[in-house]
Amino acid sequence: MHLREITGVLLVGSPSTSVSGLCNHTGRPVEGSVLVVEALGPELYDTIVASAAVICSSGGRTGHMESLCRSRGIPVLRVAQSELAGMTGLVTVRTDRQSVTLGEADTLVRAAQLPAVAIGDLGSICVVIADATDIQSTNAIAPRVEQVTSFFIREEFVCLSTGLRPLDLLREGVEGAEGYGVAIAAELCSFVKELLPGQRLVMRLLDLRSDDAARITDVVDVDHEPNPELGLHGARWLLQEPHYPRAFQALRAHVRERLGPEADRVSFAVPFINDLDEYLGLRQRLGLSDDEPLSVFVETPAAVHSTAEFCAAGASEIFVGTKDLTQFYLAADRGNHLVADSYQTRHPAVMAGLRQAVVAGRSAGVPVHVFTLGGDAAHYLGQLPADRFMMCTAELAQLAQQGGRLADHQDRGEHGACCCGPHAG
Repeated sequence: MHLREITGVLLVGSPSTSVSGLCNHTGRPVEGSVLVVEALGPELYDTIVASAAVICSSGGRTGHMESLCRSRGIPVLRVAQSELAGMTGLVTVRTDRQSVTLGEADTLVRAAQLPAVAIGDLGSICVVIADATDIQSTNAIAPRVEQVTSFFIREEFVCLSTGLRPLDLLREGVEGAEGYGVAIAAELCSFVKELLPGQRLVMRLLDLRSDDAARITDVVDVDHEPNPELGLHGARWLLQEPHYPRAFQALRAHVRERLGPEADRVSFAVPFINDLDEYLGLRQRLGLSDDEPLSVFVETPAAVHSTAEFCAAGASEIFVGTKDLTQFYLAADRGNHLVADSYQTRHPAVMAGLRQAVVAGRSAGVPVHVFTLGGDAAHYLGQLPADRFMMCTAELAQLAQQGGRLADHQDRGEHGACCCGPHAG
């Protein structure tokens, strides 16, 4: 039988070089299938996590749903839109060839090579997760990765994994907002039960862009924005949303009540923030006293230049989001494959910004965690004065399983990230 092979661009890799399954065009969850869709969005969360692989026709390596796939080791291949309709029956996504084969093909289960460094070189590791199962799988790695000291989750991922619709609840008023806060807190408490001694949980506060928000609301009329990435989200939105402070206060109260002294193992980070005024204004609006910790997620050039001020104002930790930072430094939309060649996570300007943030934090004695895609780990380790890194679950697991040191190299395909290792999204 003649097999047809279609080449594409690997957005997210996999621990295996070959993943097979039946095509799923329905958008509904089918366990173990290969999801075929034009674009990934939050409304497909349940379908994505049930899939063995994803084939799409748009999007970049570092979108939110691509990041979800990275944490789960779900490969994502982008092909021409004209090819989607022909994706039927059994297909095999080949991460090593950046292609999909139609029909029954020999499946290879060997581990894909991930350009990286030895785990012992990375110092403290903060693992980026999508839900509690990622904590379980990380802590089940054998031998245990002792450097894992914390886990990082987005509030919107907590919502997606539990079916919560944040805008619907927040816009109901005080009662709805407080109910929302309690629901988030209950999930965080269940996460804490999975932590090992010495580990912590950090939640990045709600950061819903208007385009994503519109797709996961039933009742709220979300204003259209011409450029949501540069619009009303992150700290800007948190400073304006009327009832979010009540939700946050209810969240913290419930965590303290449920966990007691263990509540200190849960902390929070501010997303998409630019300067000291926003940081101080948000602390006040959320009702935090001067001695209560609040971390900062640095992902804009303005935030890089404000890192020293954040630290002086009491930021407990700095998390550097290289995916967005690359996008904004280089004016290259991380979700637009037409400018993929301009999106370079090792660009000199990006590296200078990362270095500035790390140096500012270390000078102030504040921990700085740098997010790294697997293919960039060796480069960042050699170029940055950093000893704290953030990685996704599946990448960390693969690195642990492979052991040893693999050579750093400039990757094929889209610049700046590994195109054959677990995860480029």
